[in-house]
Amino acid sequence: MQNHTINRREFLKVATILGASLSLGASPLLAADSKKQTMPTRTLGKGDYAFKVSALAFGLMGLNYHRSKVVSEKEAAEIVAKCVDYGITLFDTAQVYGPDSNEILAGKILKPYKNKVFVTTKFGFGANADVLNSSPKRIREVCEQSLKRLGIEQIPLFYQHRFDPKTPIEEVAGAVKDLIKEGKVARFGVCELSAATIEKAHKVCPITAVQSEYHLMWRNVETELFPTLEELGIGFVAYSPLARGYLSGRLRKNSDFDPKNDNRATFPRYQDDTMTANYKIVELLREFGKGRNPAAKDGNATPAQMAISYLLINKPYIVPLFGTTNLAHLSENIEALLIRWDKKELKNFEAELAKIQILGDRYPPEQAKRVGQ
Repeated sequence: MQNHTINRREFLKVATILGASLSLGASPLLAADSKKQTMPTRTLGKGDYAFKVSALAFGLMGLNYHRSKVVSEKEAAEIVAKCVDYGITLFDTAQVYGPDSNEILAGKILKPYKNKVFVTTKFGFGANADVLNSSPKRIREVCEQSLKRLGIEQIPLFYQHRFDPKTPIEEVAGAVKDLIKEGKVARFGVCELSAATIEKAHKVCPITAVQSEYHLMWRNVETELFPTLEELGIGFVAYSPLARGYLSGRLRKNSDFDPKNDNRATFPRYQDDTMTANYKIVELLREFGKGRNPAAKDGNATPAQMAISYLLINKPYIVPLFGTTNLAHLSENIEALLIRWDKKELKNFEAELAKIQILGDRYPPEQAKRVGQ
């Protein structure tokens, strides 16, 4: 595994930066004047299950599932190659994406970088997303199939994708613990669980990371999960850091979504009326981004860069997990590491943010029942 270490000249006082939630001060995570940007790292979890990864992670799902546009295998490979060039070492997929097809794609396009990157995946469903199934038998079955599709000998981090009410979390954790003992899995993760359920699982098998939705339009995890994660030494992978693309400022109409391959078409927050009403947050990000990106021609940070940088400075154990089918957007997101904040600016930003009421639930009712259990 190739390490992407932090150059002392490029990352001034980085130990302090990553050591406290507001310690970025006026220093960016990346140096704008470096000839070649290098990726800082963060550590998920602790002890024997600690996982050192890039500060930003890439979600593979949208390359061929649930994001309207489906890129060719060649285009997907080009995007992944650029991610690796930027120093991203953490890639994410799941059995249910497709189902199966996203893991198959991941196995193909990540093969050239097998010794340079990690690909994490998830269990928790039956053959498709209609049925929840985290029985020990199904967990083992998904593990074996995922190993083959991904072309790896061990899953670096194996998440429970969604809570299964038919299977106690202790049994789930026990099943993954057995797979760890057998060497088929390296670490255990969970997605979208409550703090109480996380504690139960962690007692059986130490959890390295929790993956849940987190962005400026959904901050519940800050009060509901973070205290527990800090107490137990668990990392956090923030999926949809741009609110499924909304915080980029480029989504304005529900009609832009392909209902056959884009779950946003059915989500309350992505209807025309709610997207219009919530655009105030994009305008706020654009306003506070003025003069914040030293690499930009106009010196301004984009809304996407501001949104990602906020998560990065919030806690040292957060790794934002974004996805894109566009190389220009990939480069834009990477530059979030350049954004400078200080405590006064952050305080002013949060004060203005608190004035904005976000409309629309993040999930339709049926899917909402599957999170926070």
